[in-house]
Amino acid sequence: MMEWLVFLIMIGVFLLLTFKKVPIGLALAASAIVAMPVSGMGFSLAKIFEGAFGYFDAIMVIASAMIFMNSINESGMLENLANAIVRRFYNRPLFLMVLMTLFIMSAGMITGSSIAAVLTTGAIASPVLLKMGLSKNRAMGIVAMSSVFGMIAPPVNIPVMIIGQGVDMPYMGFTTPLLWITIPLALFTTLFLCRKELKPIQKKDVVFVKASFWVYTPLVVLILLLVLESARVIPSLGMPLIFMISSLFSLVGAKKYNYFKMSVKAISSGLSIMSILIGVGMFIQVMTMTGVRGFIVSSLINLPNYMLYFTVGLGVPLFGAVSCYGSASVLGVPFLLAFIGGNDIIIAACISMLAALGDMMPPNSLAANFSAGLIGEKKYFGIVKQSIVPILVTIVYSVSIIIFSRSLKGVMNNILIFSVTAGITLLIIYLLDVLRYRRGDKNA
Repeated sequence: MMEWLVFLIMIGVFLLLTFKKVPIGLALAASAIVAMPVSGMGFSLAKIFEGAFGYFDAIMVIASAMIFMNSINESGMLENLANAIVRRFYNRPLFLMVLMTLFIMSAGMITGSSIAAVLTTGAIASPVLLKMGLSKNRAMGIVAMSSVFGMIAPPVNIPVMIIGQGVDMPYMGFTTPLLWITIPLALFTTLFLCRKELKPIQKKDVVFVKASFWVYTPLVVLILLLVLESARVIPSLGMPLIFMISSLFSLVGAKKYNYFKMSVKAISSGLSIMSILIGVGMFIQVMTMTGVRGFIVSSLINLPNYMLYFTVGLGVPLFGAVSCYGSASVLGVPFLLAFIGGNDIIIAACISMLAALGDMMPPNSLAANFSAGLIGEKKYFGIVKQSIVPILVTIVYSVSIIIFSRSLKGVMNNILIFSVTAGITLLIIYLLDVLRYRRGDKNA
């Protein structure tokens, strides 16, 4: 059977089952199973199992990351960290807003999930944003977009892992390019959304209760192990083991909790993401076996350059409305192969950013939907509306980097240049905040 027809059947089955509210992981698996006999190649149970375990390493990272994230949440570390930031910078609203953005992103950086970020760090930060004078839609727009940027920022980026697995590219060398992509966009989004409404927090609204240093032990251990491993001082432990070791140190936190029950809850909350990766593995395996992936790549290569850039800029985010992970696998892998001559790592990082925008795209808009739930709103369209400009800027920024990926390689792989640029930017924001506060600018 012709490859294009097999591909249409796979997409058709997937979209039909998704429309019928079948879980995305099952819909991907079902579309892969249907495609094999339809293609005339017969049914191969071995290929199905092989595909199911194709992203086993990413699944292990997610499971351990969810346990770590839930452990520091249960121990009180996240809440105490947010309170510590507010205590120190409550009268520096612009700088505090930037720190809250990075705080929200942190959960996505660890778990690789925007939803996990919204429900943990986003839930803790949202009352702070509202106290700073932001309207509900603008505040939740910052929460939703920061969560999306967080899921793409290092160290854990699941869409890039999916794309890399599809082309046998190891998850190495992505840290600095991902920082160049996510941090500038996150800062722009926050500054854009809070530009008219921001004000200092009233001193009476600040909780001046200092926590013990021991509550931060899990984070200190995590950073220490990552640094020692990267410096090759200790043997390579791997992200799952590092997360698990660090999570155990949360037991010395301010709040006591049942580690076993927390772990079960954490794994349960991550099952939907892990099941999607199992389905994605089956989907990619069958696409390769039936020749569909080769057909898509050859079709994309024959497109004019301007059409290729236009298609990746709009097609990947829109398909991501169904599943950002599905978009990364179905479209991300072929697009990476189509951009011949560019820097593969930088291009894959940008495609992952475009795929993640699917969490802001109707009809699902998962990040916006869950953000609306934090404030008791049933409709999330106001949040998406406030985020339209940042979304468009993200698309243009990502596609521009794809176009000039070879020229930008030297800069985007240089951690020193990024660190200096980020440091200077934060210093300028802080100094502007000090000047505006001293002048008594109530709109600061």
